[in-house]
Amino acid sequence: MSQHVHVRISDGIAVSEDGELVERSRCRCGATWIRTYPADEGEPGRQ
Repeated sequence: MSQHVHVRISDGIAVSEDGELVERSRCRCGATWIRTYPADEGEPGRQ
């Protein structure tokens, strides 16, 4: 019996209605993942 190792393949990047970055990944076996990154507060270009 062999072990399966998930290999995450990028399946797209988008911006949600709330301004969050949404990253989608998938594996050849059909497993999927969605990871979100919160939007920064404040004006663009300012740190």
